Amino acid sequence: MGLLMALIWASTTTTTIKPVSAAFSCSDAVTALSPCGPFLITTGGVSAPTAECCRGAQSLEGMATTVQDRRALCECLKQTGPSFGVDPEKARQLPPLCKLSLNIPISPDVDCASIG
Repeated sequence: MGLLMALIWASTTTTTIKPVSAAFSCSDAVTALSPCGPFLITTGGVSAPTAECCRGAQSLEGMATTVQDRRALCECLKQTGPSFGVDPEKARQLPPLCKLSLNIPISPDVDCASIG
């Protein structure tokens, strides 16, 4: 519960995070991924995402339907992922494990302008 509250608090109090689009915000995206915290966070100690995590991750596909949305979501994840301690390797594992067609890296090094 502490991780969830930290994710929600950080996503709503950080002023440098840009809105993902008019349809939803970065805090919506972070909230959708909050069930993935135990899997994605380095110290979470969980070896596979839960069904709830995958449902949350899959909901991002419905939110990010345009190139602009996907690039904005990329920027959101780029900014928030490292601050929450997201393990980049676990983040790379999430799309195939949750059967996502949307594959936006959670990494400080990603070029979000290249997301199509």
